[in-house]
Amino acid sequence: MKIYTKTGDSGDTSLLGGKRVSKSHLRIDAYGTVDELNAFLGLLKDQPVNQNRADFLKAIQDRLFTIGATLATQEDSKQVKKPDLEASDVLSLELEIDQMESSLEPLKNFILPGGHTSVSFAHLARTVCRRAERRVIELHTETPVDNLILQYLNRLSDYLFVLGRMMAKELKIQETIWAPRN
Repeated sequence: MKIYTKTGDSGDTSLLGGKRVSKSHLRIDAYGTVDELNAFLGLLKDQPVNQNRADFLKAIQDRLFTIGATLATQEDSKQVKKPDLEASDVLSLELEIDQMESSLEPLKNFILPGGHTSVSFAHLARTVCRRAERRVIELHTETPVDNLILQYLNRLSDYLFVLGRMMAKELKIQETIWAPRN
């Protein structure tokens, strides 16, 4: 398979199903942001502190690829075969959040991202996840998007926040509490 096709040289691209749209189309922005998030998940997975979570992070990457494929499929296309997101995917994030939170100090203040490069990567992934969620919600105002995708992205950003906290704990990094000026 050739990596370049030259079919997008004029600024448009094909959705799964064949429909051509502008590369600036909201649907392209939505699944492109999910792709960006997936790249950050790869970076997180590669951090030594996440060695024991690598399989779970890879599973999240798989789910993000599924979401991207769903978002890249034109609305009326029934013939495109792709994997589906399942309610159990959201539940698995919730279970991981609960497990990590059980060993963390309860959060009483806002915390600032940082303290260690690996922790900062988790916060970057969280913010990209929130942007992906906003793009998908915006797309949902134009054309229906499976509610499970919205739930998954929302829960994933929560997971990434808690993961950042857990990584800080494991790395013995003190969280920086946000102290607003009086």
